[in-house]
Parts: sequence; structure tokens; C-alpha cells
Amino acid sequence: MDYRALLAAIAVPRLTGTAANQQIREVLKRELATRGLVVMEHRFTGRSLLHRLGRAPLEGVNLIAVRPRARVSVWLAAHYDSKGQPLSMATRLVAAALAILGAPDGLAGAAGVTGVLLLAANRVTDRSAGAVDNATGVVAVLATLDALPPDAPVGVLFPDAEEYGLLGARALVRERANLLGDTCLVNFDGLDDRGFTIAFVHRTGPTVARVAAALGARRARWLPVLVDGLVLSAAAREGVTIMRGDWRTAKIVHTPRDSAERLTLEGVRRVAASVAAALFPG
Repeated sequence: MDYRALLAAIAVPRLTGTAANQQIREVLKRELATRGLVVMEHRFTGRSLLHRLGRAPLEGVNLIAVRPRARVSVWLAAHYDSKGQPLSMATRLVAAALAILGAPDGLAGAAGVTGVLLLAANRVTDRSAGAVDNATGVVAVLATLDALPPDAPVGVLFPDAEEYGLLGARALVRERANLLGDTCLVNFDGLDDRGFTIAFVHRTGPTVARVAAALGARRARWLPVLVDGLVLSAAAREGVTIMRGDWRTAKIVHTPRDSAERLTLEGVRRVAASVAAALFPG
């Protein structure tokens, strides 16, 4: 499988609700079908903070894929939408820290005011190809599938509208929570070539422990980021989000610099091979 070609095909600006988002969804449906999975669309509407401030509700489409007549014990997940913002993830984290530092003074301090102003100006755009965030996660799901036996009891979730506040994941838990009961969720969200691998553990258990150990990952129970795994794992038996990168990665996420050209997918290959080996040992 030419994963670099697949990355190039899906790493385009694809904000939820756009024509590009729909086109990428069709690509993913074909990729899943060629692997023998039955693909279902889960349509939903939701309101992010922006949409509560006067915009019409957002319409999105989650993808759910399963093998015919197979019971899923592990879900592989990755959001397929992207977004751009004037501020990179790194800059937003700094701005949030400044705002918190200023809070004891009622945001009167210069640090707090600066942080709040930066965050207030950070509107959503459709100007990032979202290669690391999160085309790499989507490719990792497919690469993990390819490394597993064809009868492995796994399913795939490709949530939409993660970038609008985890709206797709929230809709799945609200309307399809039965799918996640007594399963392990492995969510992929941002896999750079460089940096280190993090296992963001939402609900621990034997499968999550094997995955984290196989990856040699740094384990965390809290991180200053929002990921679909936080929501989806609430309905699952076990749950973990796998990420890979460093501060330089955070500096390009949600910017036009987050492009496919800078990636070799070495990080994706390592993560997918380790996860596949850990899911069903022996």
C-alpha cells in the first residue's frame, strides 16, 4: 500500500461541512470497503461555541466501519476533518497559560490580557491541510488494519467535526454508545515523524497497557489538549489516544505549514506496526 500517496490525497484543507470534507469522506469509504469492511454514515448536527453565537447548527458525518457479521472488540479511531487557525497549537497553549497566570488579578495583568486577546483572535479557518492533524491518524488506522489478520475483530471510527469541539465523537456517544460498550478504543491523533510517542490513557486496562508498552510510549493521564478519545472512551471499557511529536510539531499544527511534503510517515509506520502487534498477541 502506498501510504504516502494516500496521505497526499487526504491532506488537503477539509473543514467540516466543506466540499473537500465530503470528497475525503468518499475516499475513506472506498479505502475501508477495499479492506472488506461495511461502511455506514452517521449524520449528526451540533453546536460548537461559535455556532452558539448565532451561526446555524453544524452538520457533520461520522464513518463507522465493521466486518460483516463480526463482533468488534477493538475500535481504531481517528478524526478526518481539519482546520486552520491564525495561531498554531503551540502559540495557543502559551496564550492559555498567559490567561491563567493573569486570572488571580482578574485578568488585569499584562500576561492575562495578552493571553485572552490572542485566544479571542484565533478564529477557525480552512487554511491548513492537516497532514499531521490528522491525516496521519487516518493513515495509521488503515496501516494498522493492514497489519492485522483479515478476521481480526476490529472496527473503525472516523469521527467528523473534532476540530469544532469533538462534536462528532459526542454525537456517537449520545446516539451510538452501544457500539462502544465492552470494547477497547485506540484513537490516533497526530503522528509526526519526529519527537516521542505519547499514550494518553483515558481508561486503562490490559489491552491499553500492551499497546503503550509495545510503543515504548510515555504515558499520560492528563494533557492540555482535547481529543476524541476523551469522549469516546467514556462509553468504552478501555481507551487510549496515541500521539507522536514534539514542541516543533505543535508549532505547525493548524497552520499552512502542516503539509504532507514534510512527512515521511516513518512515525505512522512504527506506531501502526506496534499497535497491531500488541492488540492480538499470539
